[in-house]
Amino acid sequence: MAFSDVELLARTILCEAGGEGDTGMKAVATVIMNRATVGYGEYGRVNNGLRDVLYQPGQFDCLRETIGGRYNPQNIYNMRPEQIHYDIANWAIAGNKIGTVAFSLWYYNPFSPNCRPNFPSDVGFFVIRIGNHCFYNPTEAYAQT
Repeated sequence: MAFSDVELLARTILCEAGGEGDTGMKAVATVIMNRATVGYGEYGRVNNGLRDVLYQPGQFDCLRETIGGRYNPQNIYNMRPEQIHYDIANWAIAGNKIGTVAFSLWYYNPFSPNCRPNFPSDVGFFVIRIGNHCFYNPTEAYAQT
């Protein structure tokens, strides 16, 4: 059975940022929806909405059942979202954003106290760290990707 967009996003929010509190989960949801609505660059060309963004190869480990040939137990199929995850998914789908990441297209967990200044390569610049995730806005170079 295929997941609805709300279910898919709620499971992704839980999987990607479930331990990051409301602000961290909303920030991740903001980035995902930014990718689904950006009209230029790589994401603007490859997507026709939320599903295309989430299932774009190599973007979200939680959407992969295997990584490096090994089973990935932390995937959306193993997630059991609670009401907060659905609320945040609906909040994001309605067009709401966390202001500090309102234009961010990337986030990642560096598993260290430091966020790198550019990500990926030089098409994104660091804006803020929320919980364990570093968030990045696009540079002008992103439009050429």
